[in-house]
Amino acid sequence: MKNRIISVVTAALLAIVGTILLVGYVNGAEQRAFAGTETSDVLMVSAAVPAGTPAEEALLSTTTEAMPAKAVAEGVVTDPAQIAGLVTTVDLVPGEQLLRSRFIDPADAEGSTGIEVPAGMQEVSVLLEPQRMVGGRLSPGDTVGVFISLGAGTLQPPAAVTHQTMHKVLVTAVQGLPAHVEGDTPDAEAADDASGVPPSSLIVTLARPAPDVEKLVFAQEFGTIWLSKEPAEATEEGTRELTQEGIFR
Repeated sequence: MKNRIISVVTAALLAIVGTILLVGYVNGAEQRAFAGTETSDVLMVSAAVPAGTPAEEALLSTTTEAMPAKAVAEGVVTDPAQIAGLVTTVDLVPGEQLLRSRFIDPADAEGSTGIEVPAGMQEVSVLLEPQRMVGGRLSPGDTVGVFISLGAGTLQPPAAVTHQTMHKVLVTAVQGLPAHVEGDTPDAEAADDASGVPPSSLIVTLARPAPDVEKLVFAQEFGTIWLSKEPAEATEEGTRELTQEGIFR
C-alpha cells in the first residue's frame, strides 16, 4: 500500500515537472523565433465574427499578439478608437489581423450586405498566399488583374506559360485563415525567416462571367494564380502569353 502511494505521488510530481518543462520550452521557442526581429503588438481575430457586428462586440473576439513588424498588414487596427461606432463589412475569420478596411459606418451599410455583384456575374473564391495578392492588401471593392501560370502545377504544357487573362476584376470579399490549421505543428524557428511574412493564406472572392469563372477554377486546380491591384486608370496594353523564351525580349 505504501509503495502504491509513493508511485502515485511520484507520477503526479513527474507530470507537474513535465508540464513546467513543456511550457518553458514553448515560451523559449517563441522567444527564439522573434530573436533579433522587430515586433509589433497586433489585434488578431480569435473567434468568428459575422458581418454587421458592431466594433465593440467584434473587439471581444480579438487578442493582442506580437508579430514581426514586416508581417503587419497595412491598415491594421492599433487603437479601438479607430473603429468606434462602426460595424464589420464581412465575416471575420480566426487568425486574421483586425483591419480598418473590414469596418464601415452603419449608416453606409444600411440596405447593403456587402459589395454588389454586377448582373450576370458569378462569385468564385480562390485560396492564395499573401504575396500572390499584393501582400494581402486587397479589400472588397478593389479591382485586380488576374495572372494565370501553367507549367508549375499538375499539368505540364510544352512550355511553362504566364498570361494576364483578366483585367479589372471586382473583389467582393477577402477573408484570412489561421497560419496553422489543426493537426499542423508550428515551426517556431521557421517563423523567424528573412521576410518575416507569416505562412497564412487568404481567401479572395471575385465576380466574373461564367467563362472566366471556369478559367479561375482551372487555374486553381491545375496551375497558379497571381493578382495585381489594377485600378480603373491602369493601362492594359502590352501583355502577352509569356514563356521562358520571351523573358529576355
